[in-house]
Amino acid sequence: MKKSQWITFIIGILLTTGLYLFARTVPKNKTVVTEQHTDDDGHDHGPASSAISIDTILNLAKKQLTADQVVRLNTLENSISRGDVKDQQVHIYHQLAKFWSDSVGIFEPYAWYTAEAARLENSEKTLTFAARLFLDNLQMDEVTQRRQWKALQAKDLFERSLMLNPDNDSAKVGLGACYLFGEISSTPMEGILKIREVVEKDSTNVYAQMMLARGSLLSGQYDKAITRLEAVNSMKPGELDALLLLAEVNERMGNKSKAISWYKESLRYAKQSELREAIEKRIETLK
Repeated sequence: MKKSQWITFIIGILLTTGLYLFARTVPKNKTVVTEQHTDDDGHDHGPASSAISIDTILNLAKKQLTADQVVRLNTLENSISRGDVKDQQVHIYHQLAKFWSDSVGIFEPYAWYTAEAARLENSEKTLTFAARLFLDNLQMDEVTQRRQWKALQAKDLFERSLMLNPDNDSAKVGLGACYLFGEISSTPMEGILKIREVVEKDSTNVYAQMMLARGSLLSGQYDKAITRLEAVNSMKPGELDALLLLAEVNERMGNKSKAISWYKESLRYAKQSELREAIEKRIETLK
């Protein structure tokens, strides 16, 4: 397995286990198949992206709808202009997000309308929630321009959240991760520095340490990744993301016995049957 594919595999496992962080299920089986595109966004909300436009994303997603779904979507979209009161618009955006999530199962429009509602509500909680949707999903996206679009959306949402609460360390880490994983900067160091600011203030911040560990993985610095991950495990025993990453990194380095040990430890905390089965198969393969 190539390095980039291996990292994607790891992140895929982590995102599978990490959905408990959110109050609703995120569609993860479908995604918009995007083309290389450089048109302007055409919307007043959110950051402009030179990579791809939301109009392109929505148009491509609509091509996957049934006739009945098209009728339902048109009804909802036509309601937006009539919702001249903010609360009405927020409600419609949530309905659109639910439509794309529950009825269709395509991530990008779901996240977009969730983000639009969050921007109107302008609360730290909803902005951070929407930002994390984009951030977690983009780490599995192998299409560069689509990943950049998601990173720019997350960046905008985290920045709005930080305007409301400049002391939100999780938002600061998330913002750094947008640069680190989203390729929206000429150097990933810009993202690492933002995350390090949080760690220097609070070395026990597990979220920040995990992001730096993943950054080390991306750059092939496995020893540094293990050091950070072991620190996380000491600070928060049973952190499933850290255990799985420790197993994977040790496996990558050829330390099969250590990898097996960490995989076995992760089984104590893995609740999803599919994940447990995948871990058990991995252990058998390494024996």
